[in-house]
Amino acid sequence: MARGIADAGFERCTPIQAETLPRALAGLDVAGQAQTGTGKTAAFLVALFTHLLRYPASAERPGTSPRALILAPTRELAIQIHRDAEVLGQYTELALGLAYGGVDYDKQRRDLQAGVDILIGTPGRIIDYFKQHVFDLRHAQVMVLDEADRMFDLGFIKDIRYLLRRLPAPEFRLNMLFSATLSHRVLELAYEHMNDPELIRIEPERVTADRVRQVIYYPAMEEKAPLLVHNLRKTEATRTMVFVNTKRLAERLERVLRANGIVAAAMSGDVPQRKRMRMLREFHEGKLAVLVATDVAARGLHIPDVSHVFNYDLPQDAQDYVHRIGRTARAGAAGDAVSFGCEQYVESLPEIEAFIGQRIPVGSFDPAELPRLRSGYLAPRQDDDEEDGPPPPRHRRGHEKGRPERRAGRPHAQSAVRVERSESKPAIAPVAQVPAPAGDAAPAKKRRRRRRRHGGGPGSGPQAPPAG
Repeated sequence: MARGIADAGFERCTPIQAETLPRALAGLDVAGQAQTGTGKTAAFLVALFTHLLRYPASAERPGTSPRALILAPTRELAIQIHRDAEVLGQYTELALGLAYGGVDYDKQRRDLQAGVDILIGTPGRIIDYFKQHVFDLRHAQVMVLDEADRMFDLGFIKDIRYLLRRLPAPEFRLNMLFSATLSHRVLELAYEHMNDPELIRIEPERVTADRVRQVIYYPAMEEKAPLLVHNLRKTEATRTMVFVNTKRLAERLERVLRANGIVAAAMSGDVPQRKRMRMLREFHEGKLAVLVATDVAARGLHIPDVSHVFNYDLPQDAQDYVHRIGRTARAGAAGDAVSFGCEQYVESLPEIEAFIGQRIPVGSFDPAELPRLRSGYLAPRQDDDEEDGPPPPRHRRGHEKGRPERRAGRPHAQSAVRVERSESKPAIAPVAQVPAPAGDAAPAKKRRRRRRRHGGGPGSGPQAPPAG
């Protein structure tokens, strides 16, 4: 275990590790709260590996029964935990299993059927395999719940309770829960499914990393993209994250940056899982300079050496601001968080500043220095959540393709067809209007009254005398 810790590059404990490891290593339950990027993943992985090595599995345990279960709210976080576990536990001979949605359904099933010691994954896919009897949870010795508050936000709480009730009783296993916030509902979950956990909070009043240099600009909507390109060129961005509030704007912004010579990719919930994994791998390796993302990448991802985080759109939730800027200045490093306070989202700024307990310094820029973006630039609209609108009318589409628009006095081709068809049929003569006799200028009502007075019906003239 010590060799794995050395290979991971850990030399000293962070505050959350220093507070939680002594109790967890002693086999006692822990519920820890700490800000993002403080080493919570390493804390529970070290305790988990140590517990499994110290207490061997029972002789009755079948090969398909995991000894430890780690639940994560998102696929990216599950993959990140699995990657860290591979490094820390590479000398322990404990088999790791990974289960998450989107890819490799049959391959993941075969791996779990072969037997794993530590099962890492998202609740939905794990429940899927569990109900198919691919494995059972009766012999689990360790349970870890990471980003518990996020589980509630994503609506996973019923799935979590379903799995926890299938584990051995809390007193027969080691339980660890970690979260950015220990809200009332998270504590209720901890006390219900854990064995008298100790609550450990690390600096709850300081919600942003000390080494994050924050600044906010107030550009107009049409200045946001040029200002972003200007800052990216000035900082020579090599590993930068840009957060937006909608997936459609993420796609537009990717085209803007690529058209202006910046290697960028957009990641949102609609991007296929394989493509998202490839983006993260290229971003981690430095091949991708800028990652444009929605809040799907705001939590749980540990990507070292992220120098800058841009809030192209201010988040509408104050906690999301903290998670976003927490992608930089991780593990004691320094970083920059730049925000744009445009007229569309600046209304959330007071709530953000109240939550972090400080005013964000205001930066200034010269509009004359902003670059003129190339033709690939598509101005982002304020109604990004709406559709692009209905298609053009059918008779206008030919005009958009270069054909001249129909002019007055020149029949449309479709109208000409109708005229030709009408000529082949007998024409129906319209009803002729008989003009009133000259000199009779009385209104129609008076004429009808005069005819009735002379004994005629409506519309009839004087009656002839009866014959013979």
